[in-house]
Parts: sequence; structure tokens; C-alpha cells
Amino acid sequence: MSSPPASSRMVEVSGAEALWLLEGSALGRLVYPQRDLTVVRPGRHTWEYGCLVLRTPAPAAAVPVTATYHVDEIRTVAGTGWSVTVAGPVDMITDSDEAAHYQRTLTGWTHGPHDTLLRLHPKTVTGFRLVRAGA
Repeated sequence: MSSPPASSRMVEVSGAEALWLLEGSALGRLVYPQRDLTVVRPGRHTWEYGCLVLRTPAPAAAVPVTATYHVDEIRTVAGTGWSVTVAGPVDMITDSDEAAHYQRTLTGWTHGPHDTLLRLHPKTVTGFRLVRAGA
């Protein structure tokens, strides 16, 4: 018989710590509305010059002018981890040299014709750590 997981609580982190956690990761999820649905697509990212550069298998035409990107690392057995959400305006990376650079450095997914590179300019950055209760 297994024991129940230890209780955990969420602790908000500073914007600087949230960005530090984000920079140390490579995978996340692009989240945006499309008609009456919320679309979630995987993404690979890098933080450069105060912006988040993303490569995602989302149709470029479907991504609105503002979007949200979510990254987390949850250790279910330990009941610990963290979560970071960044939101702000996005623009497509259309310069061929810049696009070639990111296509080399951010591996993508095979998903039909959709291989979108975009830059998210953060307006909000929020983060939480999941810690064991009493820690």
C-alpha cells in the first residue's frame, strides 16, 4: 500500500527568479485563444535580449498579437517543482537569417506545414515554487 503524497503549497517567486527558472529550461507550452477554444501547443524557447524566442508547431496565422507561454517542472513523487507564465505581445520572426539561426538552435516538431518562430515581449511574468508544506 502506498502512502498519500505529502501536502504541498505554492509560494510566489520574484520576477527575477521566475526568469532565472525560465532561462534554465528549454520546453514549454504556447497558449492562445482560437475561436471558442484555448489552444495549447508545445514550444522550445530561448531567452534573448529581454524577449522569449519560441519555436512551435502552431500555424502562424492562428497566433494572435498577444499570447501566453507556460513552463514548469513538477516532481510528483517529491511534491516539489515550479511553474512560470509569461504573457505579452508576439511578433513573427520573418528575417531569413534570424529564422535560419533559430531553426538550427531550437529543434522543432514535425507537424505538417506549421513551424512557427515568434518573439514574445513579456508584459507579465509570474512564477511559483511548489514546496512541501512546512518547508
